[in-house]
Amino acid sequence: MKLIEALEILRQPVADASPEFRAFLACGFEPLHLRTFIAAHLQRLNPGKRVKVEAGLFGDLCGNIERLNPASADALIVVLEWGDLDPRLAVRNLGGWRPADVNDAVECANRAAARLERSISQIAGRLATIVFLPSLPFPPLFSAPPDQATAAELSLRRMVASLAEMLSRHPAIRIANAQLLDENSPAAKRYDLKSDVNSGFPYSLQHASAAGESIAGLIWNRAPKKGLITDLDDTLWAGILGDDGVEGVSWTLNHGSHLHGLYQQFLASLASAGVLVGVASKNDRATVDLAFERQDLLISPNDIFPIEAHWSGKSKSVERILATWNVSADSVVFIDDSRMETAEVKASFPEMECIVFPKDDYAAFWSLLRHLRGVFGKAILTGDDALRLSSIRDSAAWRDAGQSSAGVSDDFLKAAEACITFDFAQAGDDARAFELVNKTNQFNLNGKRFSEQQWKEYFANPAAFLLTASYKDKFGALGKVAVLVGSTHGRKVSLDSWVLSCRAFSRRIEYQCLRHLFDALDADEAIFHYEATSRNTPLQQFLRDLFGDEPIPDCTITRARFDASAPALFHRVEGAVHV
Repeated sequence: MKLIEALEILRQPVADASPEFRAFLACGFEPLHLRTFIAAHLQRLNPGKRVKVEAGLFGDLCGNIERLNPASADALIVVLEWGDLDPRLAVRNLGGWRPADVNDAVECANRAAARLERSISQIAGRLATIVFLPSLPFPPLFSAPPDQATAAELSLRRMVASLAEMLSRHPAIRIANAQLLDENSPAAKRYDLKSDVNSGFPYSLQHASAAGESIAGLIWNRAPKKGLITDLDDTLWAGILGDDGVEGVSWTLNHGSHLHGLYQQFLASLASAGVLVGVASKNDRATVDLAFERQDLLISPNDIFPIEAHWSGKSKSVERILATWNVSADSVVFIDDSRMETAEVKASFPEMECIVFPKDDYAAFWSLLRHLRGVFGKAILTGDDALRLSSIRDSAAWRDAGQSSAGVSDDFLKAAEACITFDFAQAGDDARAFELVNKTNQFNLNGKRFSEQQWKEYFANPAAFLLTASYKDKFGALGKVAVLVGSTHGRKVSLDSWVLSCRAFSRRIEYQCLRHLFDALDADEAIFHYEATSRNTPLQQFLRDLFGDEPIPDCTITRARFDASAPALFHRVEGAVHV
């Protein structure tokens, strides 16, 4: 992004009623164009918000962090450079570059890093925090020739790496990826000595834009996609299963098919992180099953579900897989080596990303893996991610037992041996609850999303509560599937957000959630801050069933009316009463 383009983006009018996003930039140098580029990249990523980036005092990075009131910002951006650890590691302060000065600067930098770690960690508990590590070259202060790394330089780099590692363990802190920055901003073109000396701003415009883009992307991460559907022949493996046979397909270096092995390995990594992986292949199913029995396969058959192997069109297979997963097409990537097959699926599902597998193009293959890591990557993995595939299988077993989503028999529910565990959680400690509220669409009270700061501010209210529900039955465990967010007003409960994972439909969990809410909070009335969205049809149907009429905003139900409307519930319930 050019500076003139950034300024033009920021000049574009935003509706007065648009919500404001406030970021605080803490850096020791004059923020100047970096502040502009951060604001512009943030505005471009979210044009519906009014972006405001404030900055602290020149030359006082740690003090800026320590003085910040978390309520005054939605995110904290910490941009660290070597001069923030000790002024002698920069050029604006003339402090001496003798060997003794350098050794002392290393000691001072250690103390500064420890203070920074404390300051950032303390505020990150109350505010989403982005940390951008030193990206500029050291000045020529080391006594060794430029092509030799000195002990002092390596000590400083190790110190920063250790600081970053400690901070990265905090769930509210995200560290900018130095490798990606290296690719987008060549090291030799980052530093502007003239600008640094004359204005205190050390970055070239190109580097300021790259830094701003990296920071904005960390603040507004797009929701990760949920599933990947892959072809088999010349995609998951090299060769045609029907022609070459089970032992004739390959994915190894000595067969010249190593890229397919890397692809299998990568899909296994995605699956272990909770990404759904399915197969759509024009093949004989019995032969496919035999191929998946090969012991040298790098992805386990247990990581893949479902497998659609037959001779029907790929779009039909994709349609069935989406129905099994109960996810929308825009949350899924389809990969096939055939341009015709990807075009056919794209025509049926325009919102789905369809990619031709680059089996003979090494550079394109490497770019594909990096792209997939980008669209499926998650800042934090939770225990529930590992349960996702097994819960999908369990849902299929539920349907195979003769049940339909339209109505489940009492006898079947009794025999399911279901258990729901409720927990009034601490909001700041529950990353899964935050994720569910911000990504669930179908059973969603109003489609409301929270920024990390809004989430923290909401639960600063003593009357606010966060109720979560985890589910398991004889078919398996679904993990944490429901989140209810609201506040109490005497014996009234106000629900501002309520979501239920689509994996948990048809089990009457939503009714048990509401019953537990009445019981645990000793409430006799519940108010639903409901809004219809284009995707929350299941929630709308639940409210119709509950009220016997079309739901309206702020609809209210008494405990007595709920007891009269609710169907029979057979879950074993565990969980403490709200304190």
